[in-house]
Amino acid sequence: MFKLAHNGNILLNVAELNPPSAAFIVEALERSPYADCAVDHESIKAHFTNEYPEQQLVVAKQHDACFSVQVSDDQMQAIGNLTIAQGGKSVTIEDAKKEIVKAGVSRGYKQAYLEQILTKQLELEPGVEVSGIVAQGRPSVDGQPAKIIQHVQTVKERLKQPKLREDGTVDMRDFGALSSVAPGTVLITQRPATPGKEGFNVVGDSIIPLPGESFQLMAGEGTQISPANPLELVATIAGCPSSIQNGMRVDDVFTIGEVNVRSGHVDFNGSVIVTQGVAPGMKVTAKGDITVMGSVESGELKSGGSIEVKQAVIGHLDHKNNDEGLTCRLIAEGDIHLSHGQYTYIEADNVFIDRQSNHCDIKANKLIQVGIDEHPKGKLLGGEILDAKMVIAGEIGSESGAKMSIYLARSGMKITKESDDCLKALSQTDDQLSTLQQAIEKADMLKDVEKKKQLMAKIGATQQHYCHQAEELEQQLSQLELNLHDLLEQTKLTANQALNPGVEIHIFDRVYKTNRSYPPCTASLQDGKIEIDFKTS
Repeated sequence: MFKLAHNGNILLNVAELNPPSAAFIVEALERSPYADCAVDHESIKAHFTNEYPEQQLVVAKQHDACFSVQVSDDQMQAIGNLTIAQGGKSVTIEDAKKEIVKAGVSRGYKQAYLEQILTKQLELEPGVEVSGIVAQGRPSVDGQPAKIIQHVQTVKERLKQPKLREDGTVDMRDFGALSSVAPGTVLITQRPATPGKEGFNVVGDSIIPLPGESFQLMAGEGTQISPANPLELVATIAGCPSSIQNGMRVDDVFTIGEVNVRSGHVDFNGSVIVTQGVAPGMKVTAKGDITVMGSVESGELKSGGSIEVKQAVIGHLDHKNNDEGLTCRLIAEGDIHLSHGQYTYIEADNVFIDRQSNHCDIKANKLIQVGIDEHPKGKLLGGEILDAKMVIAGEIGSESGAKMSIYLARSGMKITKESDDCLKALSQTDDQLSTLQQAIEKADMLKDVEKKKQLMAKIGATQQHYCHQAEELEQQLSQLELNLHDLLEQTKLTANQALNPGVEIHIFDRVYKTNRSYPPCTASLQDGKIEIDFKTS
């Protein structure tokens, strides 16, 4: 009934068969050896509508399977696209491999991937299209940063572990014996950064990983880099270890019950632990950390490390100085951590206040946080934020609308001034270079060859000096611009519960005044002005 033409068409001699309908032809095809071929419904339909039908009717078309390979835009995958044969030849593994090579794939190929796709020729209906991965690149794995592995307990960590009484209660004033190390004790070990693992894409290109960030192990006072192992830091004296950036120091520790009139002021070259409190008018000065287990009332703490006050820090307006200034002051080169602050001047790298800050003047290099946990909900009321990069609290300002000023990114003013000075110096250097160029042109006109040679050498040396100076100034200017950009990018004020009216927000040289209560929000500098973005739950 049907026969296969050389061009792949399936023909029916309608003159011999005289089929009664299109459905008859289709059903006959389905029972024939050409059942998998693509039925030409348009040709069959036309036979029954044409006034002069053809004697040989094309009823179907035989199609070989088709396989192509497409490389993804990022060149990390090669995708094989297969169209199942319709009465024609299937795609062999050898044919498919040729297409893979033709597409430029040279790495990441696995025959199991290809076999998984080609097996579909035995499972799916003719003409169905299917695709799958035939080659997979391997992303690079960035190196791990260098890490400090600590082998001893620091004073700060010890003070987080109060002693347990026999009845199960905790004695918040007794922390047991001080952690101490002997000379030669290994304090920390540096695990070196790793280079990472190279990757590749399917077209054969290598993907170079970013090596892990490294740092220099820092030996603070009382420590040294081990002569036997440059990745170890060891103690050189007996004392208590304290963490510093990328290292440790070992301090002698002075412990005192209460700092009062009887004890006198404390000025110590190491760390100080006050197991009770600091009385009004008393001062504690330490080169290391200061820890106060009780409260500080109108006292002054100055630390070359960090300060931690377990209870409240309370001062008042300085009545002896016409209410100018505050009677309680905490200043640290490291961090300051306290439970509650009132009428206190606080200055540190980072400032953490667990519950509330009332009328405190605070200055931080980086962060001021009022409240604990991941979403602090403490209250920042009154006073003045003198400088910081980030301020995070639950509630900022008072509902009454009392004025409160918050200054952020003030160091940007210093960067701007340094940039202006740099530009001025660069302009002066350019003027010098122009003058030297004129001098070269005049010297070139001299007839005395020896004198000309000497003058040219002298001018050339001076010119080289100013060229080097100009290059340094340009690099300095570029770095200052980058520093300012990074500073403003990181600067932000966050109120996790409410930002009240009367708060004057200064970010760099821009000002925003709140005249109503805002729900949870953040304030940051965007496109040259302070924008308030409201948080979505």
